[in-house]
Amino acid sequence: MRARMLDLLSAAQHGGYAVGAFNVYNLEGVQAVIAAAEAESSPVILQIHPKALLHGGAPLIVLCQTAADEARVPAAVHLDHSASAEAIERALHLGITSVMADGAGLSYADNVIFSRAMVALAHKHGASVEAELGQISGTEDDLVVAENDARLTDPAQAVEFVNETGLDALAVCIGNVHGQYRGEPQLDLARLAEIRRRVSVPLVLHGASGLKEQHIREAIRLGVCKFNVNTELRQAYLTAARSALTGAKPADLSDLIAAVVAAVKTVVLDKLRLFASGGKA
Repeated sequence: MRARMLDLLSAAQHGGYAVGAFNVYNLEGVQAVIAAAEAESSPVILQIHPKALLHGGAPLIVLCQTAADEARVPAAVHLDHSASAEAIERALHLGITSVMADGAGLSYADNVIFSRAMVALAHKHGASVEAELGQISGTEDDLVVAENDARLTDPAQAVEFVNETGLDALAVCIGNVHGQYRGEPQLDLARLAEIRRRVSVPLVLHGASGLKEQHIREAIRLGVCKFNVNTELRQAYLTAARSALTGAKPADLSDLIAAVVAAVKTVVLDKLRLFASGGKA
């Protein structure tokens, strides 16, 4: 059943677990995410990255919405990391009920202006907005942020940002990165705890691929109720596809599809169990 992301996050915030938000690019990715969520009886979020939206357009949004409608668990459809007002408006007109207004690469003042405008636009459509304060380093599709350009979320400024924009969920930067972590992840959990103490909106952590179980558990305890996962899904998909294509027996297309769906589903299952969302549908 299609759900609203903010409803899923509110339930997670009060229930002491987190909802997994998984980036999808095609039918196989969508099938894997929904199948895993149904197997775990878990709520889930299908996320569309701007690069995926550029490629798939309106049909990709409709695909995700249809899959969410037919799912046996609550499933939301969310536009991820969009710095384009035009893309956000288009997604809202197509029925998406939550978007990430990504002004993290702007100055603080411009981030406030952009996020506030997108909140006003989304709320007119009855949709919610996730925005980011600070900036996460790393690479996700064609989005690249160098380590020396990354900025951690300031807890005091977070209060101001939430109040000035009216956002519905806050993505925080506490040492998390997009893509692969170089060495052991170093999360500033004290910073996260202070942000949670100061703001009441649901908190989001991007870059969940590669985080250890103890990082996930502690982040949930300190108030994170949405984790974004992308890199590990893409890796599983491509590894399964390469294996099918280079095996001793030439792969039939249907066999390749089944292989990639199974591989991505396995990753999603592992994450849902880490996020403690099983049985919360």
